[in-house]
Amino acid sequence: MLVIHRVGLLLPGADREPVPGGAVLVEGRTVAAVGPYEKLAAASPGARVRDWPGVLTPGLRNPYGPELLEQAYHPDPREAGALGTEPLTGEALAALEMPEARWGASARRGVQRLLAHGTVAVAGELRREAVRDAVTRTGLRIEPRYEQPPGPPTLDPFAGNRPAGEVFMRPLTEGTPADFAIFAMPPEDAPYPTLPTHAATTCIATVISGRLLHRRR
Repeated sequence: MLVIHRVGLLLPGADREPVPGGAVLVEGRTVAAVGPYEKLAAASPGARVRDWPGVLTPGLRNPYGPELLEQAYHPDPREAGALGTEPLTGEALAALEMPEARWGASARRGVQRLLAHGTVAVAGELRREAVRDAVTRTGLRIEPRYEQPPGPPTLDPFAGNRPAGEVFMRPLTEGTPADFAIFAMPPEDAPYPTLPTHAATTCIATVISGRLLHRRR
């Protein structure tokens, strides 16, 4: 099935020029084409079209996989009265009984929070089987990590003024996995220097291997 994701501004990545009124054509799990919407639509008249407000970029990479998914507990909404809504670490985490099933459920909620920030991959070794299983089942990618990232851990991949090459996954080009994020930003605010201020907290959709895994309601 062919799907065109149409946006106000496409940022393909790797210092390639932005495309106003751009789009990404997805075929199955991969990118079939990128460019102006009119060009893609004319070449694939039978494609389904998804219109999104804002800016489309390559998906984001979060370096804190173990810290966010194995060293923090993401409370169930039903636990909010007792535990709050923010991830629990340190003494608060140590006070909880954490069987493997509870770790798996926490990881699933943590992955949803990562997806809601435009994240398509986390870096770092995940050692708990329940956590690894929860992550792979949702589709989030796991990458190796060769050095400890500076802290503190955060859900926002842009935190700490990380370079663009560390934040974004592979550029969007024909034949690459269809991994990208869409942010509710005015196109004029989208050049990379302003993304850290606005983007990750305004994510409206995250796509991994062509699958829409997060959509803000």
